[in-house]
Amino acid sequence: MKILYFILFAYFNPSSSLRTYTKDDLIKLREEVRQMFQHAYDSYLKYAYPYDELRPLSCDGIDTWGSYSLTLIDALDTLAIMGNYTEFQRVVDILTTKANFDANINVSVFETNIRIIGGLISAHLLSHRAGVKLEPGWPCNGPLLRLAEDVAKRLITAFDTKSGMPYGTVNLRHGVPLGETPVTCTAGIGTFILEFGTLSRLTGDPLYEEIAMNAVYALYNHRSPLGLYGNHIDIVSGHWTAQDAGIGAGVDSFFEYLVKGSILLQKPELMEMFYEARKAIDKYLKREDWYLWVSMTKGQVTLPVFQSLEAYWPGVLSLIGDTSSAMRTLHNYHQVWLQYGFTPEFYNIPQTEAGNNRENYPLRPELIESVMYLYRATGDPYLLQVGVDILRSLQHSAKTPCGYATIKDVRDHRKEDRMESFFLAETTKYLYLLFDTDNFIHNQGQHGTVVNTPSGECVLEAGGYIFNTEAHPIDPSALYCCYDKPKERLFDFSELNAQKSIFRGETIEERRNGFYENKEKETAENDSLSTEIQNGVLESPDADTETNTVNISEVLEQNRGAEESMQEENLSVVTTESYGEYMKLDDNDSYELKITDIEINKESNISNNYTLFREDVEDNTSFIPDILSKVLPISGKEYKHDAQRMLERIRSENRYFRNFSWENNYKLLSCRAQPFIQRLSILGEFFNR
Repeated sequence: MKILYFILFAYFNPSSSLRTYTKDDLIKLREEVRQMFQHAYDSYLKYAYPYDELRPLSCDGIDTWGSYSLTLIDALDTLAIMGNYTEFQRVVDILTTKANFDANINVSVFETNIRIIGGLISAHLLSHRAGVKLEPGWPCNGPLLRLAEDVAKRLITAFDTKSGMPYGTVNLRHGVPLGETPVTCTAGIGTFILEFGTLSRLTGDPLYEEIAMNAVYALYNHRSPLGLYGNHIDIVSGHWTAQDAGIGAGVDSFFEYLVKGSILLQKPELMEMFYEARKAIDKYLKREDWYLWVSMTKGQVTLPVFQSLEAYWPGVLSLIGDTSSAMRTLHNYHQVWLQYGFTPEFYNIPQTEAGNNRENYPLRPELIESVMYLYRATGDPYLLQVGVDILRSLQHSAKTPCGYATIKDVRDHRKEDRMESFFLAETTKYLYLLFDTDNFIHNQGQHGTVVNTPSGECVLEAGGYIFNTEAHPIDPSALYCCYDKPKERLFDFSELNAQKSIFRGETIEERRNGFYENKEKETAENDSLSTEIQNGVLESPDADTETNTVNISEVLEQNRGAEESMQEENLSVVTTESYGEYMKLDDNDSYELKITDIEINKESNISNNYTLFREDVEDNTSFIPDILSKVLPISGKEYKHDAQRMLERIRSENRYFRNFSWENNYKLLSCRAQPFIQRLSILGEFFNR
């Protein structure tokens, strides 16, 4: 009956009186989107490069996420998808002159992963199609891949925590800043498996994939008894600091990556986690095809709003074959777009109006993303009309002489002086792919390209591309070109004495079970050491020297004095927004910088950001005895994070239970056939005139 109601509503609803789009119509729409992209891209190059982003009203540029020409990297694979191979090659030549990302700047771990690592990996895999001269061993080798791995190595230190969940910020040179908040949003923990998994498969180094999977398992083991996930969690204590559960800001890409990661990496356990999460979502969050925010522990509604970011959800549902639910929800979201011409960041569902102080639309791609996915899955012409509605709104209200501007208020379409990089990476890309039905991205396996790799012949470009949450496509076939299984790093016995605490001679079975004969003894020793530290005195007996006694409180007091001295010298100590009080849901896809209240000097450079770090306390370690360096998380300037040691520790601790039956349930990854009556309700039969 519900399906019949949907059919009749769609048939008699005036908004469903659709025009028929011919092939020529789609080509014209596609070319209009290409011109939109080109106008924004050319404006960035003319007015903003090498800064991160374009300011389309001021016609200049600003650094926002790290001072690494973010928009240029984010837009790179869009050039390839639109067939502009000449410009793609030019940008690759610019990027590959950079040896690494060594810089004394603080960056968001989440944003750098999805935008920089994702963009570099995607461009690396598209280089063959775009005519870039390839190094021997591609796709298992290449300058863009090396740059992506360099960035990943700089981010990996954020995961070196007891829980395995990462900090939100790192410095690309020094690691996690001193005083960095341990509170991280859910998406900032669970949105790494696509990029890190791809890196491991292409390089043969299991480090990245295992670290990302460990973080996912950490989140899964911290879900509430209702099966819900909160918004922000303290990665040290494991306490949820924001307990609102939803599918939008702060959470969204975690669910997205469970589905996409299971498909890309062929990991059924990720799909199992998603199905468990969706069961709780449908039970507690879903109301008449809307999704509200509820308490993660009680299931009671806390925020009856739709967020613009949530519009990705129908696209995710299409990936698991539930196009009926996806279409009904997308119809609700489209009605919001028709009401305002855009989707506001918050939309109050009971009051049917934009949320106070969240009336803006920063050129987000999520709605057009779901439209593109669902059109590929269903061919429903209604979705083409939704795409045209989006295109017309952007052209009418967001276009400026120097690009496309954020809509400050959807109610009157006032503009704001910002064009985030995802407009070129995602919004224009998804619009283009909606209308370009013959694009190579849509290849369903009818053809491919045979390349020779170090592992033998490999078929690439056979379709099935998986987009990361920044719309950077990853060719899944490339992941099977470089290895069968991740190459295990063999222990370097030349480092045995230096790393004997890692190599205990355990058997494979003992390592798998996380069991050691001396575990109780080690625990007792650690407890004793911890007690001594808490008492303020640490004693270190040495066979050849007298016992050294150090007062910890005196050392920490000297450290505080060093910090105050630095502040007096006008050196900036980085602080980050604390999420201890849950006052609003921040956008994890764009942790908005509050730049409207400050005057940004174009001549300023974010690299002049001097900071005090946990691993770099200038020269203030000279008064700290050697024994203390083994306890306090500080060292001299020569600090270098040992990622391999971290991986070995995670393996040996084996903190999180893993369901081996899940890991072998490959039937979850098969395509589910759609019931015939559902096909009738969403395909074109009832819409054709």
